[in-house]
Amino acid sequence: QVQLVESGGGLVQPGGSLRLSCAASGATFYAVGWFRQAPGKEREGVGSISSDKITKYVDSVKGRFTLSRDNAKNTIDLQMNSLNPEDPAVYYCASEYYTDSQRCALVVADYNYWGQGTQVTVSS
Repeated sequence: QVQLVESGGGLVQPGGSLRLSCAASGATFYAVGWFRQAPGKEREGVGSISSDKITKYVDSVKGRFTLSRDNAKNTIDLQMNSLNPEDPAVYYCASEYYTDSQRCALVVADYNYWGQGTQVTVSS
């Protein structure tokens, strides 16, 4: 059974950094995606990492956010730098098994397993 628990959210000033972590039990060979949802907006994909550590990012975070995973520890981290007022949201990690070990997806419907989310606030 896959269980996902996010941590690392909080309050940061514009231009600051946060590192989110997803503890993913039962998901060693699963792709993992990070999504975010701001109030009144749809949930959107931020970045995804395949079981082979191939990564994909949405354009708005390229060069600022970096995904990494440690399969031995079953953790998937999202390093977020240069945070700006467009980034505040509840951030969720999601996981799914794909037979293609290089597949990573940024579509909500492509994932069946979700964590509860962690709040990221950017404010001076």
